[in-house]
Amino acid sequence: MNFQQLRFVREAVRQNMNLTEVANVLYTSQSGVSKQIKDLEDELGVDIFVRRGKRLTGLTEPGRAVHKTIDRMLLDAENLRRVARQFSEHDAGHLVVATTHTQARYALPKVIQQFKAVFPKVHLALRQGNPQQIAQMIIDGEADIGISTEALDRYPDIVTFPCYSWRHEVVVPKGHKLASVEKLTIEDLAEFPIITYDQDFTGRSHIDAAFAAAGLMPDVVLTAIDADVIKTYVEIGMGIGIVAAMAVDPRKDTELVRIDTGEMFEANTTRIGLRKGAFLRAYAYKLIEMFAPQLTEAAISSQLREAA
Repeated sequence: MNFQQLRFVREAVRQNMNLTEVANVLYTSQSGVSKQIKDLEDELGVDIFVRRGKRLTGLTEPGRAVHKTIDRMLLDAENLRRVARQFSEHDAGHLVVATTHTQARYALPKVIQQFKAVFPKVHLALRQGNPQQIAQMIIDGEADIGISTEALDRYPDIVTFPCYSWRHEVVVPKGHKLASVEKLTIEDLAEFPIITYDQDFTGRSHIDAAFAAAGLMPDVVLTAIDADVIKTYVEIGMGIGIVAAMAVDPRKDTELVRIDTGEMFEANTTRIGLRKGAFLRAYAYKLIEMFAPQLTEAAISSQLREAA
């Protein structure tokens, strides 16, 4: 048994049993993947995969148990390497943060700037995706830290920590009728075409829920994952925008008027997600604390131990 065989099994599951993709990801041949998996099965004395001819179609019952153990073994092996690097290279290394466009564009820049000033030798990578993609990157070990408002707390392999809460605001072009309304209501919004976030992004579910609770059907004429795109189309008069409050900057958005919505929409909570059982380098804890000062290493470590 060797780690390469374990990686082949794990990657076969990740790639939905497509051995061609496994070979591409691990830079080897498809025949080599098949042989190494079969050798491991022969050594263990069980079939890990269900086969139809030469194709893998799923995991057998013992295969599910084997895969779970393999996943844990490979995670432990990576943790060992991280522990060693923690002492040999305490202020250098790599850190991958998976997040949404909104967090990367509006919430993280000052944090990243502060982090790089303290840890100039750490190579930091930001990977953007939707909440489900972010969760999968954490689970697959492709990201050390995930930051998102949605989805992360739905996965049993991810431990989440609330960072901060925020609400949506309305933006309209200068001179728009709503800009002079003394107290905005959701009925006011329903009178106009709306531009807002795509489904499953940046608290969109709370926007839909507010209209549904009022018995209203909003006229959503355009959706996007990027607040800058939403604001651009609001500026040219296509509709009114509903965006995250953090995405509105009066110094830059000079052609727009921001309107406070009070408690019209339910507050959203942005969370940090970490893979259960993963070892974090000291500088990863520091970045988290810079982003959410209440999340100290002691607080995170305690919850991670409880979840293990």
